[in-house]
Amino acid sequence: MSYAQQHLNESIEIIKKMDVAAIEKMADLLATVKSEGGRIFFLGVGGSAGNCSHAVNDFRKIVEIESYAPTDNVSELTARTNDDGWASIFAGWLRISKLCAKDAVFIFSVGGGNLEKNISPNLVEAMKYAKTVGAKIAGVVGRDGGYTAQVADACVIVPTVNEENVTPHSEAFQAVVWHLLVSHPKLKTNQTKWESTIK
Repeated sequence: MSYAQQHLNESIEIIKKMDVAAIEKMADLLATVKSEGGRIFFLGVGGSAGNCSHAVNDFRKIVEIESYAPTDNVSELTARTNDDGWASIFAGWLRISKLCAKDAVFIFSVGGGNLEKNISPNLVEAMKYAKTVGAKIAGVVGRDGGYTAQVADACVIVPTVNEENVTPHSEAFQAVVWHLLVSHPKLKTNQTKWESTIK
């Protein structure tokens, strides 16, 4: 079997094992955020940060929920990292943005954050801050979900089918899940351009 076939077979297996109920719960949570006029703050590092930028576009344009990704502002991000330390960058950003109970923090992460192992402590600190103001927490994560799975109001864990491919599958399925959500009848407000041209 070629590697390409193996990778695609793993993707098929992941799809079959995805927790559909968890995704529907997330759609309901985000529908509540929208109806209450709340905002979504997408948080991720590395490849997940890139996914946050794309998701912000889709949730703003297709769903019409005010959405942001702190990692899109490299000047503020690097200033906070330099002056205050890596672990506090997202919590500080959320505080200045006046995160509140009608808002949501949406985590994209392979590990979900783990303070004991010093993995993505900035995500953990952001979720801790979100809890203090009553904001909702959602996440699409891999492995066992880490801290995100422990505290999130709605969390989708991308099933591990090959320990050697946890990162690529986790980051790929972040995109699958958020595209599902912005296409969901409970959330979708505007037609996407290509589909709008079909008669």
